[in-house]
Amino acid sequence: MTHSDDEVTRDDEATAHAWAALGGPAELLERVSYEGAGGVLPSRLPVRELARATVGVCSLAAAELLAARGGGKVPAVRVREGAVATAFVSERHLRIDGRVPTVFAPLSGFWRAADGWVRTHANYPHHRARLLDALGIPDTGDGGAMAERLSSELAARPARSVQEDVYAAGGLAVAVAPPARNSALPLVETRLTGDGAARRLPTASLPAAGVRVLDLTRVLAGPVAGRTLALLGADVLRVDTPRLPEDADTHADTGMGKRSTLLDLGSSGDRGVFEDLLGTADVVLTGYRPGALDRFGLAPDALLARHPGLVVAQLNAWGWSGPWASRRGFDSLVQAGSGIASLEASEDGSPGVLPAQALDHGTGYLLAAAVLRALTDRQSVGGGRHLRLSLMSTASWLMHGIRSAPSAGGAYSPQPWLARTASPCGLLDHAVSPVDYEGAPRNWSRSPSRWGTDRPVWI
Repeated sequence: MTHSDDEVTRDDEATAHAWAALGGPAELLERVSYEGAGGVLPSRLPVRELARATVGVCSLAAAELLAARGGGKVPAVRVREGAVATAFVSERHLRIDGRVPTVFAPLSGFWRAADGWVRTHANYPHHRARLLDALGIPDTGDGGAMAERLSSELAARPARSVQEDVYAAGGLAVAVAPPARNSALPLVETRLTGDGAARRLPTASLPAAGVRVLDLTRVLAGPVAGRTLALLGADVLRVDTPRLPEDADTHADTGMGKRSTLLDLGSSGDRGVFEDLLGTADVVLTGYRPGALDRFGLAPDALLARHPGLVVAQLNAWGWSGPWASRRGFDSLVQAGSGIASLEASEDGSPGVLPAQALDHGTGYLLAAAVLRALTDRQSVGGGRHLRLSLMSTASWLMHGIRSAPSAGGAYSPQPWLARTASPCGLLDHAVSPVDYEGAPRNWSRSPSRWGTDRPVWI
């Protein structure tokens, strides 16, 4: 591909803000340039700017770590907006043996309530069951009839009543809220723990080569971070409980480059296996509700006390303080609860959505960037790191902290940013990673394995 000079720019406020939030050296921003593409991620909110900034800082963090390991100059970073836009809707580009996966289940979506709107999430069978149980609706298995019954039931109830009743039953429904005030949530929280010796990584051809990552995350931001670290050379082992099956299509999209194993942490045998893995891990990613893993000794302070040089990176939906901090959530629900759905509403007043699950994807790249920066800092400073990010913080940044920037470049096409890979899941047509620096890999070195089929060992 060729690119004219006027398509390439360098200054970007959103990238500078995110890089500062990560603690990155300001002088490295001059290594980043941007290649525009017309018509990508159209939205009232600056989604294009958020997307390219999060990929930009992730690419720069990768380049910085590569240089720190080898002692050379930080490679140049090129953010290609076409690649970014394609990756931010990777689940829509995925084909498995030619089949188009279903992104949202029939009972997931916006519904009129008696006094407003409600957004439900019922993609997983257990969430569907809890939603229906909370509303007193029997599960007949007839999708069309179930949707009609759900619509009728919700239309008779106040939105916040639905929200609280479904939450109390362990399900997922959020009242569509007006735009939230700027609560000044930190985009990235980083805490240095301990004063251990510097832990230098040897020179390598990939930034995260030899780094061992335990990925305890589910849809979608955490797995995006994990597959990004895998692209960059890390040995990423996703660990799930056998009691909570994953959607096979979602796993095919976000499992690129990773391995997947099942361990029941409530079992002494499996717990021992997990502790052995922890003993030589560099990074632990968690994406469960705050406190959900504490009973297994996996609270951040407990982990860092046992493993002082560890990087513990936490992700949640609603932020780390306030009454909603411990609630379950997904990108679509945070869009509804933060006011994004109201800001993106159509002319008839019905709630709208972003052109991508941008909170998930954007936070995923920020999470990967935070891990890479922590590994860079650990090279010279030592100690452990506790990192915290949330979809709500990213939503707040999108609504209040990013200004729209002029768009330039030729017409956008996803074709240059798609690849075909054979895998145990089937023949995959998929988006490639947008993370790019001089010499970066274009595709993952391994395809996703089937969920839960790998041995719980490092390779």
